[in-house]
Amino acid sequence: MMNKLAYQLFAAVTVILALAACEKKDDIGKGPAEQVGAQIDAAAVKAGAALNKAGEAAGKELQAAGTQAGETIKKGGEKLEKAAKDAQKKE
Repeated sequence: MMNKLAYQLFAAVTVILALAACEKKDDIGKGPAEQVGAQIDAAAVKAGAALNKAGEAAGKELQAAGTQAGETIKKGGEKLEKAAKDAQKKE
């Protein structure tokens, strides 16, 4: 009776260990398509970060250009206003 119980316990432990050994790990056993897909995902994340950085830099440049254009327009308006006042005085 004891031998039968020991045999059953041994068989159960062997099956459990065999099933645990067959478990697929995330990093182990990836096929070529999965590996390429992971590389594509990583490249997409990196490219997205680079695009965000470039977009921020372009936004700063556009804001600076807009500020400069606004100042130039303001100066031009002031000159035009002065010229109009001078023309009214001559009349």
